[in-house]
Amino acid sequence: MLSCQVERRKIMNYKFKMKPYAHQLTALEKSWNKESYAYFMEMGTGKTKVLIDNLAMLYDKGKVNGALIVAPKGVVGTWHNNELPSHLPDHIEHTTVLWKAAISKKQKEKLDTLFETGEGLHILIMNVEAFSTDKGIKFAEKFLSCHSTLMAIDESTTIKNPAAKRTKNILGLAQKTKYRRIMTGSPVTKNPLDLFSQCYFLDPFHLDHDSYYSFRMRYAIMKTANIAGRKIQLVNGFKNLGELSEKLQPFSYRVLKEDCLDLPDKIFIKRQIKLTPDQFRLYDQMKKEALAILKGKQSTTVNTLTQLMRLQQITCGHFTADDGTTQEISNNRLTELMDVLEETEGKAIIWAHYQYDITAIIKAVVKEYGPGSIVDYYGLTPQDERQSNIKKFQDDPKCRFIVGTPSTGGYGITLTAANTVIYYSNGYDLEKRLQSEDRAHRIGQKKSVTYVDLMADDTVDEKIVKALRKKINIASEVLGEELRSWI
Repeated sequence: MLSCQVERRKIMNYKFKMKPYAHQLTALEKSWNKESYAYFMEMGTGKTKVLIDNLAMLYDKGKVNGALIVAPKGVVGTWHNNELPSHLPDHIEHTTVLWKAAISKKQKEKLDTLFETGEGLHILIMNVEAFSTDKGIKFAEKFLSCHSTLMAIDESTTIKNPAAKRTKNILGLAQKTKYRRIMTGSPVTKNPLDLFSQCYFLDPFHLDHDSYYSFRMRYAIMKTANIAGRKIQLVNGFKNLGELSEKLQPFSYRVLKEDCLDLPDKIFIKRQIKLTPDQFRLYDQMKKEALAILKGKQSTTVNTLTQLMRLQQITCGHFTADDGTTQEISNNRLTELMDVLEETEGKAIIWAHYQYDITAIIKAVVKEYGPGSIVDYYGLTPQDERQSNIKKFQDDPKCRFIVGTPSTGGYGITLTAANTVIYYSNGYDLEKRLQSEDRAHRIGQKKSVTYVDLMADDTVDEKIVKALRKKINIASEVLGEELRSWI
């Protein structure tokens, strides 16, 4: 009890830029000075803030002067542009650089600042995919060798596969760091074996197994199967899970939204998407055509919204050809959605503005989570199936997802089994957005709901999400000339 009080006094002496919630304070008390720790905190509970405060505390104590943050592509920009500026205390002089694979002269100058001497904190943010490349590995290794560093893996299930090249490289780099942290809302995405690489990154001795195969032997029930004339071992179940849970306790902290009584009713998160080269070319071409069409005309809201819609369709990965058919474009949006679903605990609603996208979403979810994992509620859902789909989502534990359009499913139905709502894409009508938000968050309900907007960098997506979050009805309140500036 005395040691806990001492730790709390140390924490409270730290100058928070933003006051933490009770569970965040507890996480810091348990972890701040430990060499390795796991924040198993559900999406929306603020694990990023905990990590940044932990880093700042270690820096203030002279324990570290560098940080390597490894995160998925859709999150690295948020770390750089939002999270660090929001939570890193102002008294800490720091240099923060976001890694880019294409190293221009300007980018090289930025990267070089990470090796300048001085009293400041040096922060390098890299996407996890960079650790599959020689260029990324060599630069990370150079950075780690120059600083006393904390290395953190955001959404650490990205290194759950021990055979993956990036996992092997990250595990190798972990030995060069003084402090290590992993962060994820869903540490076990499919089975307990996902934990091995994540915990091995923290410390090879945490789970008392120095190889994945000995770990698997202890916690998995295997069976032999004959496939194409070869005998292979398949996982057929699990064992000793109580023991595994006990081993996690000393170096991890689990937080679920339902356990946090002081969270706001609604938590909003953005996930950024990079356009593929094909999308970028088409988007640029369509933007020029749109501006040419609007040039010299009075930009009415209706005709400008039409051009915006064409641009937004491209960011979603499709466009309408001259013959009226819908053509698919290679894109990263569906991949980002699946990454978000992997990080999601419990049930989720997925809203998509375009019916075309719903078929692709259902196909991807069924492939990953199996038949019966998703139901739909949109214009093409037969009337006699709609209520049964809602009931299945609300009552069937195996049905984790429902996908629909706000124009059809956003009104009048109750989907309170979900505590996560994902907007694959947005429309322009504020009422439909607000109504669709409230399907999971009804009057009198106490639980917190997390809303995730997928949006492509530097496109109309950003403008649309920003306006809707400010409760601006784009379709009626934004004038044509202003919409034209969005293009």
